[in-house]
Amino acid sequence: MTKKIGDFHLCEECMLLYREQSWAEKCEEWCRERKSCNIEITKHAVPQNGLALSK
Repeated sequence: MTKKIGDFHLCEECMLLYREQSWAEKCEEWCRERKSCNIEITKHAVPQNGLALSK
């Protein structure tokens, strides 16, 4: 299950952030089943250059 952090949704498998929950869920499912990332999914991730999140 993805985690909501502020305006973003976190894939708890690979820790990438997405604006849309549906992409985070697709990412998490892919990561969990295949133990890898899918470039067609991760291209929808939020760039994390200098992005700071507090938990």
